[in-house]
Amino acid sequence: MPALSKEDKLRLLTILLESRHGDLREQNLNRQGKGHFHVSGMGHEALAALGVAMQEGDYVCPYYRDRGLVLGRGVASRELALDYFAKRKGQSHGRQMPSHYSYSARKIWSVPTPTGAQLLPACGIAWGIQLDQKPNVVVTTIGDAATRQGDFFEAVCFAKERQLPVLFVVEDNKYGISSPTNKITPRALDVFQPNDWQDVAGSDVQSVYDAGMQAFEKMRAGEGPAFFWVNMERLSSHTSSDDHKLYRSVEEIAELENSDPLRVWSERLISEGVLSAEDYAQLDKEIKERVRQEFIDAERETDPTADELELQVTGELPRLCDEVLPAGKYRIGDTVNKTLRLGLERNSDRIIFGEDVEDPKGGVFRLTQRLSTEFPKQVYNSPLAESTIMGVACGLASYGKRPVFELQFIDFIGPAWNQLVTNLSTLRWRSFGTWICPLVIYAPYGAYLPGGSLWHSQANEAALAHFPGINIAIPSTPEDAAGLLWTAMHCEDPTFVLIPKHLLWAEHESAEPVMAVPLGVARKRHSGADVTLIAWGNTVEKALEAILKINGEISVDLLDLRSIVPWDRAAIEESVRRTGRLVVVQEDSENCSVGQMIISHLIAQPEIWSELVSAPILVSKANVMIGYNPIYEYAALPDVERIVAAVTQSMSVVAGRADPGRVRNIQVAEPGPARPLTTSRPGSAPPATKGTTAPSSMQRPQTITVPIMGEGIRNAKVVALLKNPGDPVELDDPLCEVETDKAVYPIESSFAGTMGEWKTEVGATVDIGQEIGLVLSSESSWDDQLEAKAEVSA
Repeated sequence: MPALSKEDKLRLLTILLESRHGDLREQNLNRQGKGHFHVSGMGHEALAALGVAMQEGDYVCPYYRDRGLVLGRGVASRELALDYFAKRKGQSHGRQMPSHYSYSARKIWSVPTPTGAQLLPACGIAWGIQLDQKPNVVVTTIGDAATRQGDFFEAVCFAKERQLPVLFVVEDNKYGISSPTNKITPRALDVFQPNDWQDVAGSDVQSVYDAGMQAFEKMRAGEGPAFFWVNMERLSSHTSSDDHKLYRSVEEIAELENSDPLRVWSERLISEGVLSAEDYAQLDKEIKERVRQEFIDAERETDPTADELELQVTGELPRLCDEVLPAGKYRIGDTVNKTLRLGLERNSDRIIFGEDVEDPKGGVFRLTQRLSTEFPKQVYNSPLAESTIMGVACGLASYGKRPVFELQFIDFIGPAWNQLVTNLSTLRWRSFGTWICPLVIYAPYGAYLPGGSLWHSQANEAALAHFPGINIAIPSTPEDAAGLLWTAMHCEDPTFVLIPKHLLWAEHESAEPVMAVPLGVARKRHSGADVTLIAWGNTVEKALEAILKINGEISVDLLDLRSIVPWDRAAIEESVRRTGRLVVVQEDSENCSVGQMIISHLIAQPEIWSELVSAPILVSKANVMIGYNPIYEYAALPDVERIVAAVTQSMSVVAGRADPGRVRNIQVAEPGPARPLTTSRPGSAPPATKGTTAPSSMQRPQTITVPIMGEGIRNAKVVALLKNPGDPVELDDPLCEVETDKAVYPIESSFAGTMGEWKTEVGATVDIGQEIGLVLSSESSWDDQLEAKAEVSA
C-alpha cells in the first residue's frame, strides 16, 4: 500500500480547505438571501481521502454530506458553486438541490434525496463491473440514521451474495436531523455480523486513507465487498432549515471542535513539518478568497429557462423496422420467450434477472425456460426482493448494461416503489440526461382468472403512469407482445411491459412476420363509424366479444391502445372526430385512471368537444380490489354485457337528445360498475328437475372436467389415463394426468363409484372446463346437495 507523499498530504489539505470554505460560503450566502438552501458537509471532509485513493474507472454513489469525497474525486469548487445557485451550467441544469452531486464524466452517480436509495443502484454498477471482469470498485455512502431503511439491508445482502466490489461507508455523525441514533442503528442493536464492519476514525484523514487503500486492494482482487463504520461529528446544523442549538447543549457543540478533521489534519501536517503555521494560514486565506470569487462568478451565470422544463424527461423513442419472429402460430408466452432469447443472442450486455427465472423452473410462467441453460452468463435468479430487482436494474443500466428484469407479478411492485419513484422515473431528468437507465421491467398483469385474489390479479397501470420518465406497454396479442418487448429492449428509458396473464396461452396465427411495434401507436382492431371503443390488455378480448354480440347493429371503431405511456392521442382524436362517441374500457380501478385521462384530454379539445354527440363513457373496474372467490372477481371486472350496454347507451343519444329506439335488436344490461354473478362448480351435473329425486341406489354419471390449473392456462395435454372403464373409484383417486406449460397435473375424483367412459385419449389437447369423462356414482352432485338443502329450508 503506497504511503502518502508530501504532495499527497498537501493536496488533501487543500481539498479539506476547499470543502470547508465552500460550506461556509454557502452558509453565508444563504443568510444573505442568496440561494435557496444549504446542506453542510462540515465534519465529513476526511472522506476526501477515499476519493484520492480511488482510480480511473471507479464509481462513487454518494449522499449529500460528501462534499469532501467528490472534491477528492476531482470535482471543482466552481462546479459546486454553479449547483448552489441552480444555474443552467450546473450538473443538473438547476434541477437538483445543492450537494446532490452528479458528475457522470467522473463516474459520480446522481444523489437522490431519500437517503439510502443509492445503495442498490451502487450494487448494480458493481455487478456490471464484476460481469465485465474489470478491476474497478464502487464506493457508496449513507448516514447512520438511514441504516434503518430496508434498501440498506437488501443492498448489503446482495453485495455479500454476489461478492461485489463495493465499499459501504456508514457516516455515523450520531444524529438523524435532531434525533440521537446511538441506540437505534443496526449496529447498536447487534443486528450485524460484528466482524463485517471495520471501525474508522472519521476525524483522521490518514486512517481513512489507509483503510480505504487496504479495502480497495482486496476488492480489486475479487475478495468481495467491504464495510466501514466511520465515526465522525456533524459540525453544523442538519441544513440551513435547522438549528442544532435547539437540541444540542452548548458543551456538546463546543466539544465538536476536537473532532474537526480539518483541524486534526492541519495540526498533524504542521507537527510533521510538511508546512509551517504561517504557510497554512496563507493557504487558508488563498483558498478562502478563491472560493469566494468562484461563487461570485457562479452567481452571474445564466439561469435555466422555463421552456427547458420538459427537456430530458425521456429520450427519443426508437423507430425500428426489425423482424422479430417469422410467421407462425404463437401464444404470448411463446413470443415473450423467443423475443427474450433473440435479445440475449444479439447483445451480450443484455441481462435477465428475476425470481425463479433460471432453469429448471424458467419462471413461474415459464417465460424464461431454457434461457439460463443457453445463456448462463446472462440469466440469473434474483432473491425474493423486489426493491433489489428494481434498484440493481437501475444501477446496471447506468453502468452500461441492458437489463431486462422480471417481476413475478406486477402486484408485487409495492416493495420496489422507492426505486421506481426515486430513481427509475427521475434519473434522466434530474441529471439533465447525463445519467440514464435504459432497462425493461416485464411482469404478468391483470385478472380474468379465478383464484388470483388481491396480489395476483391487479391491473395497476395508472399508478405507474402517474410518474414521468417511464414508458408502459400492454400487449393483447402474441405479435404485439413480441414487437413491443423488442422495442422496449431498445428504448433509452425505463420501460414496463405488462403481460396480461389471461391471454398468455391463447394461440393466434400470424400470417406475416412479427415486426417491432413502436410505442405510442394504437392498433385498429375493428373499423366502424358509429362509436369509438378504446381498450388495452385483457379488455381488448372483451371488446371484440362485445362487437360480435352487437352483430353489426352498431358500427364500432375499436382501437387497441397497446401502450399507455406514450399513448396515441392522434389516432383516438381522429376516430372520435368521425364517430362523435367514445367508450373506454379498462381493467384498472376508476379513480385517477388512464381511462379518465383519455376522456379528460379529449373533452378539453374544443374541436372534439363540438363534435361529440353523447357524453364519453368509462367502463371500468370499480374502486375495489379483486377477491379470491370468482363471484367477487367477475363482479368487479368489465364484461361483455357492460361493454355492449355502454356502446348502446352512447348510441341512444342523437344530436344531443336521447333516442331509446335508435338501437332495437340488442339485449343489454345496465353499464353499472358491478353486479353479483352466480357460478357453478366444475364437474357438477345439471340440477334435477324440481319435484323429482333420483333414488340413492341408482348410479348416475358425474362429469369429469378439466379444472383451472393456474394463471393464464387455457388447455393441457393428456399424458396418462389412470383408470379404465369399470375400475372402482374412491374419493380423491387420481383419474388421469395432464401436462401444462407449468407442470404435470393429476385430475382427481370428487366422487366414489365406478369409472365410466373416457371422452378423451392420451396425447389429446383438452381445454380448461372441458368434459373429459364420467364417473358412475350413487352420491349426489354438489348442485343436488344445494338443491336438497334449499328444499329442506323451504
